[in-house]
Amino acid sequence: MSGFTPGEDRWRSRLGTLRQVVRQELVTRQLAHHVPDAEPGDVLDLGCGQGTQVLALARRGHRVTGLDASPALLGDLRAALETEPAEVRERVRLVEGDVQEAARLLEPSRFGVVLCHGVLMYFADPGPVLDAVAGVTAPGGLVSLLVRNGDALALRPGLKGDWAAAAGAFDGTAYRNRIGVDARADRLADLTASLAERGLSRIAWYGVRVFTDTAADDAPVPEPERLDALLACEERAGRTDPYRGVAALLHVIARRTGERELR
Repeated sequence: MSGFTPGEDRWRSRLGTLRQVVRQELVTRQLAHHVPDAEPGDVLDLGCGQGTQVLALARRGHRVTGLDASPALLGDLRAALETEPAEVRERVRLVEGDVQEAARLLEPSRFGVVLCHGVLMYFADPGPVLDAVAGVTAPGGLVSLLVRNGDALALRPGLKGDWAAAAGAFDGTAYRNRIGVDARADRLADLTASLAERGLSRIAWYGVRVFTDTAADDAPVPEPERLDALLACEERAGRTDPYRGVAALLHVIARRTGERELR
């Protein structure tokens, strides 16, 4: 994930802050609606990073493969795994490599659930990544994508009073993100069409970080009672119109229903 590399250290330094905890907890809750514990299966996390979702799913009984190009982030995940019970560690396999090479590095059409969270934004052309996602998803399998919301790209700079950035965001998809990296957003309709071209049919979508996106980068996690109330509001907003449409991130769930369309 070469586009992410310049901001990797800054990303790692902010793990555990409010914005990151909200993001990961909401995605975990939203994903749980579609990936039941009663049916443990083979899960692939493309661009797994420090492995928040890898660990969450392995703890729930799923067999999880995590693929990432960053030795440092995989090292963080291995260290976290060492603190887990043996049965959790045994369910996790880690692979170092580029997400675009997933079909070569792993078994094609093998995984019943494929995650690709916070990855597409670092590729100017998301096509090869989406090809990889489709290529490793089993027929009938589920795909979970977390992307920057291109339909609300002007909201963050507008709320901060950066009018030049807000004006440019209305019609574009490029932006400078919070870890100082130039990135790209996805509009829901365009992403849905791109998935359909690859035999992936969108079945659900959620917003992530409706209320907390403009929190300071180092904002701490509040005490449990206040955090629970915050997450309850964020979770409800993330599944409710019109709030979910202005979230900073979109969590899109799709199912592999057929072969990719001819272009």
